[in-house]
Amino acid sequence: MTSIVLGDDHKVFLDALAGLLERNGMRVVGTGRTLAEVVDRVRHTRPDVCLLDRNFGEGPVEDGVAATLDASPGTKVIMLTASPGTIAVADALRSGAAGYVHKTRGVEHLISAIGRVVEGETHVDVPARTAEPAADRSSDIDLRERFLTARERQCLAMLIDGNTTETMARRLGVSTATVRSHVQGVLVKLGVHSRLEAAALAVRHALVPAASLNPEFQAQLG
Repeated sequence: MTSIVLGDDHKVFLDALAGLLERNGMRVVGTGRTLAEVVDRVRHTRPDVCLLDRNFGEGPVEDGVAATLDASPGTKVIMLTASPGTIAVADALRSGAAGYVHKTRGVEHLISAIGRVVEGETHVDVPARTAEPAADRSSDIDLRERFLTARERQCLAMLIDGNTTETMARRLGVSTATVRSHVQGVLVKLGVHSRLEAAALAVRHALVPAASLNPEFQAQLG
């Protein structure tokens, strides 16, 4: 049974969510309405997962994730928030969060996210983005690209070359689950929804060298 600590500054939301999670076979071992309360519950219960609101009004998202992980390094932090922006997601993942779920996505999506994160994956579930002006999008991409880790850049380069998950895992010497987590991080940080879109964006903005791009995959990029 997955153990969970919940952090949100709205008591009604906390109580309702605790009941829903327990009815879905999970064990809520603590709740907190401030970051200090959440960190205290996490430190004493060492839960499998901490669902943490992004905005406690006590500082940036990095502080909340870092404080929670300092209290219990083995706990997986999932941001459960109403902030859908790509930069917010990138900040959370860069700070060590294992997941990011928008509050409008519903209990079924949240349960799925918890399960995947417990299994070692990175999971992001937010509403589709609205269109952005081209100039703003270009500068936004430049900013987000800086957040890619070295391993995510490797995965992006292999996406550009049309590699499958299995091939990427073999070349990197890691599991397919790890590759999926890295690819999910790439998609989120670049603000795209598919591997093909990530590859096309990377080629268009020269985020990684494209010299090895194979002809068939290049034709798909258009």
